[in-house]
Amino acid sequence: MNFKKKYVIHMCYNVDLTNTFLTGIPRSSLRAAPPAPPPFDLHNSVDRRLPQTRRGLRADIQLDSSSSCEVLSKINASLPTLQSSDYFIEPSLSELATRELIDPGYCSRVKDLKVGRHGYGYVKFTGETDVRLLDLNQIIKFSRHEVVVYEDESTKPVVGQGLNKAAEVTLTLQIRLSSDYGEDRSREVARKLRLSTERQGACFISFEPSIGEWKFLVHHFSRFGLSGDEEEDMIMDDPTPEGQGPEEMRGGEVSDIDEEPATSDSTPLSHSLPSHLGLDPVRMKQMRMLMFPSEEEEVEDSHGRFSNQKVAFGKDNIRSPLQDSASKMIHRSSPTVVRKTPLALLEYNPGNYESSSPGTILMAQQKKGLPLKTTKVEGFRLDLEHETPVTGSHSRNIVDAALFMGRSFRVGWGPNGMLVHTGAPVGSSDPQRVLSSVINVEKVAIDKVVRDENNNVVKELTAFCFDSPLNLHKEINHESKEVEVGSFKIKLLKCVSNRLMLPDICRSYIEIIEKQLEVPGLSSSARVVLMHQVMVWELIKVLFSDKEMNGQLNWVGDDNEEDMMNDRKEGSSEVDPEALPLIRRAEFSYWLQECVCHRVQEEVSSLNESNDLEQMFLLLTGRQLDAAVELAASRGDVRLACLLSQAGGSTANRRDMARQLELWKINGLDFNFIEKDRIRLYELLAGNIHGALQDIQVDWKRFLGLLMWHQLQPDTALPIVFHTYQQLLEDGRAPYPVPVYIDEGPLEEAVNLDAGEHLDLAYYLMLLHASEKGKFGALKTMFSPYASTYDPFDYHMIWHQRAVLEAVGAFSSNDLHVLDMGLVSQLLCLGQCHWAIYVVLHIHHRDDFPYLHSTIIREILFQYCEAWCTQEEQHKFIEDLGVPAAWLHEAMAVYFNYHGELSKALEHFLACENWQKAHSIFATSVAHSLFLSAKHSEIWRLSTSMEDHKSEIEDWDLGAGIYISFYELKSSLQEDNDTMSEMDTLESKNDACRDLFGRLNESLAVWGSRLPVDARVAYSKMAEEISNLLLSDSGEGSTREVQLSCFDSVFRAPIPEDLRSCHLQDAVSLFTCYLSEAAS
Repeated sequence: MNFKKKYVIHMCYNVDLTNTFLTGIPRSSLRAAPPAPPPFDLHNSVDRRLPQTRRGLRADIQLDSSSSCEVLSKINASLPTLQSSDYFIEPSLSELATRELIDPGYCSRVKDLKVGRHGYGYVKFTGETDVRLLDLNQIIKFSRHEVVVYEDESTKPVVGQGLNKAAEVTLTLQIRLSSDYGEDRSREVARKLRLSTERQGACFISFEPSIGEWKFLVHHFSRFGLSGDEEEDMIMDDPTPEGQGPEEMRGGEVSDIDEEPATSDSTPLSHSLPSHLGLDPVRMKQMRMLMFPSEEEEVEDSHGRFSNQKVAFGKDNIRSPLQDSASKMIHRSSPTVVRKTPLALLEYNPGNYESSSPGTILMAQQKKGLPLKTTKVEGFRLDLEHETPVTGSHSRNIVDAALFMGRSFRVGWGPNGMLVHTGAPVGSSDPQRVLSSVINVEKVAIDKVVRDENNNVVKELTAFCFDSPLNLHKEINHESKEVEVGSFKIKLLKCVSNRLMLPDICRSYIEIIEKQLEVPGLSSSARVVLMHQVMVWELIKVLFSDKEMNGQLNWVGDDNEEDMMNDRKEGSSEVDPEALPLIRRAEFSYWLQECVCHRVQEEVSSLNESNDLEQMFLLLTGRQLDAAVELAASRGDVRLACLLSQAGGSTANRRDMARQLELWKINGLDFNFIEKDRIRLYELLAGNIHGALQDIQVDWKRFLGLLMWHQLQPDTALPIVFHTYQQLLEDGRAPYPVPVYIDEGPLEEAVNLDAGEHLDLAYYLMLLHASEKGKFGALKTMFSPYASTYDPFDYHMIWHQRAVLEAVGAFSSNDLHVLDMGLVSQLLCLGQCHWAIYVVLHIHHRDDFPYLHSTIIREILFQYCEAWCTQEEQHKFIEDLGVPAAWLHEAMAVYFNYHGELSKALEHFLACENWQKAHSIFATSVAHSLFLSAKHSEIWRLSTSMEDHKSEIEDWDLGAGIYISFYELKSSLQEDNDTMSEMDTLESKNDACRDLFGRLNESLAVWGSRLPVDARVAYSKMAEEISNLLLSDSGEGSTREVQLSCFDSVFRAPIPEDLRSCHLQDAVSLFTCYLSEAAS
């Protein structure tokens, strides 16, 4: 009874497992599939395996329907999934279902499982394999000469589990082996296959050349097969119909994702790239057609000449195996399809500095010899207005740009800080996103300095950051140097000044920054940086300015530096030369006090009122002596107030205080009965700053001040002070002079910066002042953006600081081009092209790069033509800088030509004397429109303006020369001998007309399809006018032979057929008369 209950199934539960397995497959992918076998009837299959006697029991026993449904659903759910029609599995799915029903658990121990693809190969898993719930569609993928098992590494099980186990792989190779090669060729291929197998960590088994089967043993799975280079080395053939599945042989659709339907007009795609990327070839074709709508566009070279040749792309127009096989089967060959690479706006040829070939410093796209397209295609548009700072990114928006741009495509820079790459997004550590089919488009925050705390661009910030400082820089005295660049000349500029004028210059820059601080919406970190810029300008004024050296000024001691500063402000500006170092020291001391004042006040205000000694110490670190003495007196400690009043004074007082502390230690005084902060004050008054700073952290400016005020001699020169601090810094006994954004800025701005890696610009200025002239070697790090701001792309203020310091002779350097180009990039990002060129003209000239300035200027003009040519102010500014007018016209010519405004482009090509390009546009795009509009004077003006340079123009006689000849010939025919004296006979007129007609026909043949219909109409009207004039002259005083010769010339003209018929009738009449005359 149990036997019957297990195997007797009710008739209503017959199951078509084939349809069950194919559930969810699009019907379109099954159209080309072979006819499906009859539905698998589990009931009949079981019945055939039961003895006849047991079948007889079926009528007597009925199994509960719900129990039967549950059994079948479990079996169905446990079976593996394989939907692709050209894939196969052995044992088959129906056999697996039957055996699972007979022997429960069979699917968990299938012996020698074999999974393959028709025409590609198969994998035989040795031993027992658990196939339950396996999605074979996703796990095993066959493509040309390779197999991939578990393509997604994240889903791959450990070795020995699932299908990641030992197996025997058989791949079918489409290899070109003929009888001419023989055994030697077969052995060579087998040797290369063995080497390839061993390189992949597998064991070579055999190679059968007759059927192209390559067998090898793998211990676990990833990707196994041949690479593209190995295929080329072995001379692989394209897949033949014999090597394909039945669906592919019939030319129908193939369900696998790495093949393309073999239609008659299909575009060849790479056979391996889509399979690697998991892309749909049909969708790839649609994307390609969107980006490249014109597949067969004739080529115009950089000189304006045209060619009928088509440009091939890739490896000899690589075709997919499916395309080749389809074409073989239908016995026809498809025409070669041109794959075109997207170009930038302009074509560039580096290394040639004549006017016709700008360079490639700013542009990412170099000249490829392909034409400029006037067809505008939108393609994929990404909104990147809100993608700052650097970490903002768009990804997965464009699929496989490398397929269209070539295998060399890796990364590219676009305008305004656009970065396009195929790697991981900036700031991302997810390794799964590093896919060649993912394009990341990110915007670098070059313009962050002009944005407020809400990341919005503020016009006032743009003016205060760039316009106002550059206008101030322009007002400073300049000297110019004329440099020849080919046939042109440009004027390089250099800012010059003297140290007496430096205070006024610094004050002007400070006023601009103070106005910028008044702009609402600035972030706290931006305000910190701006305040630091103010102090840097003040420091430049202190360290590098000079005073008039005629008067006398008595120095009264370092303890009265503030009084001396007040006296300097009230008294004469004339200074004794010997007193200048002391005055500079006093000014620097005052600068230090101003720098640390806010830090001291913040720390003092954070303390309790009971910590009066600690407050006094903090006040001394900022040299606020009056406040410290007043605090001590208010607490009733008059003696301490007297000591504090002498802090930083004469060295005798320091020695006395140090001697007193030493005596206390010698006499065994118990310091535990004295407040710790009081001892700290005594140590500081004794000049022992390290003893006073135990357990206390102060910033580097206060440490430098304590060193100068309390440890060194009162008359120590500033260079000695700076060198002493530098030595302590190298010994690790002084705090690092970290930049202000680390020292005082918000934590989030400096979280990724090493305190010891970047030093403050103020510290570098001190080292520059202390260095001997010409021996300062830290200029590049000094003028790095990180020395003054956390924005790595902000060069706007340090460029001015460098320029002013160079102008007063503080240093001289010709290798700070990174600083110059950094500011140029910022200006271009904001559309300030005229100021960018102004900055370029200030780059130091170098003999080893003589064309640097011209190359950069021309690239700016070309790349940002739309920005400067539409703004009259910028245009005039650039002209006033002395930039050659030919460069401006050339840039505008290319711009208007690209946008299809050919009349404007022609005028600018003429202005920049690019005769060949101007003639090409005139002949193919402009002249016929003017002719049909009856603007003959304009045609004459344009054509005659090029006539003096016709020796430089190819096909002159077939272009503008035709129009000149037409007007001259027409005038001669109308007015007899007014224009051409040699046209006094009909024969000479006929010869001239015949020559013109021949040139018209030759022009139509040479220019070909580049001439639009209107141009052909214009040629026809020209021929018609000349023909009518010629025939009207032929009847007066000429022989019949000459008249018939005129008709023969007219028949050669490109005139309409109806007009030709009329002339033919007249010629017949004339010939009849001629015969009659001859007969009489």
